Amino acid sequence: MGKIYRYECRRLLWNQFFAGLTVVLLLYGALVLRGVTILGVSHTAPFSPWSFGDYLSRMLPLLWLGALTLLSFFTSPKARRAEVLTAAASMSPRRYALARCLAALTGTALLALLCLGQAALFYGWYFGWYGWGSLAFPTLVTLVPPLVFAMGSGWLLGKLRPWLLYAWMPAPFVCGLLPLPEAMGLWNGSFFIRYPLTLERLDPAFSAPVSVLLVQCGLLAAGIGLLAHSPVKAVAERR
Repeated sequence: MGKIYRYECRRLLWNQFFAGLTVVLLLYGALVLRGVTILGVSHTAPFSPWSFGDYLSRMLPLLWLGALTLLSFFTSPKARRAEVLTAAASMSPRRYALARCLAALTGTALLALLCLGQAALFYGWYFGWYGWGSLAFPTLVTLVPPLVFAMGSGWLLGKLRPWLLYAWMPAPFVCGLLPLPEAMGLWNGSFFIRYPLTLERLDPAFSAPVSVLLVQCGLLAAGIGLLAHSPVKAVAERR
């Protein structure tokens, strides 16, 4: 399986699309950091968990788009026709599907790390600030659940109908335009702007209400469940 995983990683990462997506992601990240984050949000410091979380929530739609586009390499009509050949290979179809899932997860993780690395350079260059420990929790809460859910739901939709994957791509952009309830405030970025203002002190430590954490945990659980189901479904389809 290791050879298949490395091959799929090379196919995903060493191509013009991934390079172009990286450039777009970094350019947009620079605009957000220099135009919004540097001012701080809700009377907090630019390097506070709240300002950093706002930066991540603004980057999330592009990360979601990138994750689903990576999946399209495996769910497109061309890729599905090629599965006729891979089905004849000696490797277990489930292990082959798992290698593809892991390759797509690797590409998504690299895109997320690019965003984090860009923020690290920004904070170090402009403020000489390197206290990344305080930003670990907002990073996990903001990025991990929706991206895992994007991978799981995207794989399932792409296997059902390839066009459903592309229809699913604008979801976070649409959420950003909707007046979502507080529990889903991480999806449109309103949580990082509004919730600090409800706390009693200025520049408070990062915290999240139980309702927000429950929604994020639900997304994470759903994403893991869908990812676990995907290789099994792939085996059934090949049979």
